Amino acid sequence: MTAHIGAPARAAKPLQMDSRDSYRLVLTGLTESVGAGMPKLAQLARRDDAPRNEAAELRRIPRFQHRFYAFLSYSHKDKELADWLHRELERFRVPRSLRGRLTGNGVVPARLTPIFRDQHDLSASDDLGHEIKGALNSSQFLVVLCSPASAKSQWVNAEIELFKRTRPDGCVLAAIAAGEPFAGDFPGREDEECFPPALKQKYDRRGRPTGKRAEPLAADFRASADGRRLAFLKLVAGMLGVALDDLVQRETTRRHRRLGYLAAASLAGMAVTSTLAITAIQARDAARDQRREAEGLVAFMLGDLKDKLEPIGKLDALDGVGSRVLAYYGKQDASELSDAALLQRSRALSLMAEVSYLRGDLATSSGLYRQAMLGTAEAMRRNPDDPTRIFDHAQNVFYVGEIALNQGRLDDAERQMREYKSLALKMVALGPDNMKWRMEEQYAEVDLGLILLNQRRFSEAAAQFTLALNTIDALTTADPSNGDYQKSRTESLAWLAEAQSAEGRLAEATIQRERQVALLNGMLKRTGDVVYRQKLIAAERGLGNLYGARGQVELALQHFRAAVDQADQLTSIEPDNALWLEFGTNARLDFATYLMAAHDSGQASSQGDAACKTVGGLLAKDPRRPIWRAALRDCWTLRGRIALAGRATDQAVSSAQKAVAAAKSVESGDSVGDRYALAETYRLLGDAFRLKGDRAAASAAWNAGMAVLPTGAAERPSEAATHAILLQRLGHDAGQLTRRLAAIGYRNPVS
Repeated sequence: MTAHIGAPARAAKPLQMDSRDSYRLVLTGLTESVGAGMPKLAQLARRDDAPRNEAAELRRIPRFQHRFYAFLSYSHKDKELADWLHRELERFRVPRSLRGRLTGNGVVPARLTPIFRDQHDLSASDDLGHEIKGALNSSQFLVVLCSPASAKSQWVNAEIELFKRTRPDGCVLAAIAAGEPFAGDFPGREDEECFPPALKQKYDRRGRPTGKRAEPLAADFRASADGRRLAFLKLVAGMLGVALDDLVQRETTRRHRRLGYLAAASLAGMAVTSTLAITAIQARDAARDQRREAEGLVAFMLGDLKDKLEPIGKLDALDGVGSRVLAYYGKQDASELSDAALLQRSRALSLMAEVSYLRGDLATSSGLYRQAMLGTAEAMRRNPDDPTRIFDHAQNVFYVGEIALNQGRLDDAERQMREYKSLALKMVALGPDNMKWRMEEQYAEVDLGLILLNQRRFSEAAAQFTLALNTIDALTTADPSNGDYQKSRTESLAWLAEAQSAEGRLAEATIQRERQVALLNGMLKRTGDVVYRQKLIAAERGLGNLYGARGQVELALQHFRAAVDQADQLTSIEPDNALWLEFGTNARLDFATYLMAAHDSGQASSQGDAACKTVGGLLAKDPRRPIWRAALRDCWTLRGRIALAGRATDQAVSSAQKAVAAAKSVESGDSVGDRYALAETYRLLGDAFRLKGDRAAASAAWNAGMAVLPTGAAERPSEAATHAILLQRLGHDAGQLTRRLAAIGYRNPVS
């Protein structure tokens, strides 16, 4: 229903609308739609459809002497918009072509002044009610600023009611600032209602409420609707009784004319400064182009170039990329960097941290990752709902936790990994269909499984890794060509095998390792990526140890030999990669140990010497790193076993004593595992003393080994074997342990 100003009001048939229709307030000449079944508001109509006898109709409209052009009623919570509307109304100049025109609202004035507001226009009189009544009685229009606050305001409602009672022929206009018209008609949406009760009720010509619904003339100032400027023009058009197009076209013409005057006036000044301006613009553009070119090069270096260099494995090249990027950003104030530049600086720090990590410098790597983490945290603070920024931050959090885990700081590692999981879940919440974010959640689950494994909660860790493997198997089945899925799949298999092995499920663990090795060999053959060769070192070594634990020495030797070959190929590419050297050393030590079990002492000694030489080089880089000190312990243990097998008594005792000393210096964070390893060195020392014929020293060494064994901790099969042997050496009953080992198929000939 469209209510025309100056025409008799007509009852409207209720509209039946689909609840999905959008609701929009519509004024003169605009298309309208209604929403959620709400009543349709009246339009301010064009005058080009008025009847020909318009002049005769207008003569019947009663005329009043008005002191105020309009009365502005509003809640003081909407003061900001009220100030703006009051100011705009009073300074609005009606276009000359419209002034003096006779419309349904009377003669069009030149200005819409004065506008009454209680804040500015009331005197110091004590009788505020009387003054407001007077202002309402002498105002041609009542403009109500509608919002949930005004809908609840008794003062605003009273002003509307008073205006309608005393001015039944007056015109009430609604200016919607917030909320939703007629929302109160729907249960649960009462707080959204923006129309005061009196505004929604019709009054008869005697000023009495009829109980019938009124559809007030309205302009929608909400940003999601007309916005301030268009809604303001609609409100003015409603007060003047003219078509909206008249105002829009006239204002556009006036604006163009004013701009033309300003342009003409500024031409003279521009002529004087044009040479300087052109020079400055050219300099600015050149600087901007140079910056864009530099940042484009930075993006390439940290993106495509880095991706091409990583599979090659050359650390100097990667280090050079990061250093050049940081040198570029080092000349700029970090606090003034754009979001993109801030993220690129953090990525460069992360790249250099990765290089330091691969070189074995964990302290430097941790510091660089923490610097990068500060940058990504700031970028995330600037836009907390950007999953890409959360992703960048999560990577730094992960590596800080990873380094803490490698350094044996399990509590710090757990804190970082839980933060990493929280960030991953936030990414998934922001983009549930993004498989990259799903993968981050997958990685977080695996990392928490590692914490459980290090805490010797073997069954829980196995369950966690099984869940992670099931998830990645499903993703890989859906997209078998996805390299990231394949990498994650091999890692999940490795950790599940590790947890199952710790539980004593040796056959199941062997199956997982075999799957992992087959997948890695296939991916290495297809891509040639050094990452797969690196993973094969640990995978082949793990499979070799499982076969060895089950007494299958020949199969174990095959896989240890494969692990050593992969390591040698990698170190020929990059001899300074500490991670590759570490992996190769551990594979060689295990290989040599099982060569001893196969009675090949010569080759065992050769492999052991090569491994121990590498350990010396690694410890020269960082003598306190726990995993390298553990390798030193294993070196002396191997030498002691070789000497013991060759019946070189003094050398066996000396090597075993050095193994004990090295074992005491290892603080890997897995204190339980460290104590079992120390007990094994005491067992070796006791065996050496026994060979020498010193039974008292042998018993003392074996008792020392028993003394360091932890109580109440879950034992891995190899640890249970050490425990059983010590009991047997001391003449104690080890039947329970040996039966358990036999039940799980443990047949390790090294023990």
